[in-house]
Amino acid sequence: MGNLRHMLRARTLLGPGPCNPYPEATVALGQPLLGHLDPLFLQVLDETSDRLRTVFGTGNRRTLPLSATGSAGMEAAFVNTLGPGDVAVVAVNGLFGQRMVDVASRTGAEVVAVEHEWGQPVDADRVLSAHPSPKVIAAVHAETSTGVESDMAALGAGKGDALLIADCVTSLGGIPVELDAWGVDIAYSGSQKCLGVAPGLAPFTISDRAWERRIEKPQSWYLDLGMLGGYAGEAAGSGGRTYHHTAPTGMVVSLHAGLGRVLEEGLPAVHARHAAAGGALQAGLAERGMRLFAAEGHRLPELTTVWVPEGVDSAAVRKRLLEEYSIEIGGGVGEFAATVWRIGMMGHNARPDTVATVLAALDAVLA
Repeated sequence: MGNLRHMLRARTLLGPGPCNPYPEATVALGQPLLGHLDPLFLQVLDETSDRLRTVFGTGNRRTLPLSATGSAGMEAAFVNTLGPGDVAVVAVNGLFGQRMVDVASRTGAEVVAVEHEWGQPVDADRVLSAHPSPKVIAAVHAETSTGVESDMAALGAGKGDALLIADCVTSLGGIPVELDAWGVDIAYSGSQKCLGVAPGLAPFTISDRAWERRIEKPQSWYLDLGMLGGYAGEAAGSGGRTYHHTAPTGMVVSLHAGLGRVLEEGLPAVHARHAAAGGALQAGLAERGMRLFAAEGHRLPELTTVWVPEGVDSAAVRKRLLEEYSIEIGGGVGEFAATVWRIGMMGHNARPDTVATVLAALDAVLA
């Protein structure tokens, strides 16, 4: 037991996710466990789906928390819409755009990747002109690898007959997400970022338009939205639920509580709090002579990317922050692994005291 006690130390989680959960979400994990077909649990599940509609900015009746992490949301989006012979245009401006290409290509679809410089937002015109008639257009709203926000509304306005898929893993609950207004057909997120819940669930939504054009029998049994729809989402209020899998009931109760906290504070206030924390962090880093990585005007407040100062050992600084101050920050990705830091101000951590703490710790370590 001695080793376990040593392992389980409180950390300030300021990497690209997970973040420290909202206290309400943590307390909810201690509630009595319910079965996945218990009427009490199904009521919580339906309320959770309702709350997700609010934060997603959608009226989609097929909105639910998938029983897996955010990456499964990505997989569900593609396996339910693409098959051999279909064309998908994917905007790539970071690691998660690359991952979309990988996942989409495994369906047998023809994937047209529209490459961008990392650190830059998606160029909607280039993406929309990449193919005359794709079935799917996909892009990352908030690119976790680079800290960049892209304009989903511009893609929605020009999508034509295509289905628009948005990765909202790092945006949901941190910056405004308005799927219906933007013309997004399918979106997914993760519980562990700005929603302030432990990792383990993938909030997911699909429009009626996309539902009608889905693959009837997708290659994934577990993520078959037709089968899942009989248990959650569209099954709400129908009186009949078909068993599909054992839902992680404790996690759903925790997400319900985290979303409750967000909606009680009010989405505009939550977005303003993230904007203030991210802005303060970015200003503090700039005051210290550090250069921000993401393109100006497109920087995510909830995830800041900054160049590691010249002559500084990135890994050594991160190790000292963790060992001496119990603060976790993230390294960069790919070619930027050793030259960029990623510092998250998400969910419960999007507060002025957290900004002051990480800046002071950086000052101490870099001194």
